[in-house]
Amino acid sequence: MTRIIITGSKGRMGQALLACAAGHPGLAVVGQIDQGDDLAALIEKCDAVIDFSSHSATAGVAALCATHQKALISGTTGHNDTETFQISAAKSRIPMVWASNYSTGVNTLFWLTRKAAEILGPDFDLEVLEMHHRLKRDAPSGTAKSLAEILAQVRHLHLNEAARHGREGIVGERTRGEIGIHSIRGGDVVGDHTVIFANAGERVELTHKASSRDMQDRIREALADPVFQVIPLLEPGDDLRHICESLKEEFNDMLQKTGGETEVGEVIDDFYFWSD
Repeated sequence: MTRIIITGSKGRMGQALLACAAGHPGLAVVGQIDQGDDLAALIEKCDAVIDFSSHSATAGVAALCATHQKALISGTTGHNDTETFQISAAKSRIPMVWASNYSTGVNTLFWLTRKAAEILGPDFDLEVLEMHHRLKRDAPSGTAKSLAEILAQVRHLHLNEAARHGREGIVGERTRGEIGIHSIRGGDVVGDHTVIFANAGERVELTHKASSRDMQDRIREALADPVFQVIPLLEPGDDLRHICESLKEEFNDMLQKTGGETEVGEVIDDFYFWSD
């Protein structure tokens, strides 16, 4: 039984996590934390903290987890450079999984984005477009940032220098080293992300659209994933890559016993390459 504390428990993701964890035989929620609550008073009771709070809270959560040697799984986005540095510093001290999106479809988009960027080469201009509901506070979305980071890695660029967040006025011709990132807000859009590869005479677009606000099936599937079951067993500094490595042999043995032909370990490697 893995004992978890959920931070951001009153939010949409927090409520969905609580509902799903209640029906999961391998999980016990031993604490619910939201604004004004004291995580320090409860943290010794858990094996891991699942954080879907706010960008201003994650660094403090990570620091507490590091002090008390508790694993951390976070899906919170919107952090500035200072907050990102503070959170990342805890990776060497505790097991941590920190990702902008845990959706299988979005992770497939990450994989496809890297492959397309590698195949199409430097002649194609790169743009990332995202749209979310009117209540989303941060822009661009964490997923859009991850997509842009993948593009920057393939092109050997520094994203802070290459990113162009919208364009206004006389900005001049587009340079080959730009990665455009554009955010749209309106209505109740759950989350749309498109990566555009544009060249003279042709254009390739990769799009993922989340169409349902009911996240419980997706969260229930994620909580049942071996990735979450192995979290308390990890060593400080481990991330999604290390988790996948630890699961490869088990998965491939299972496939061989059932006659499967696909190397699941290889698929997982590709799905989680962006965690490096």
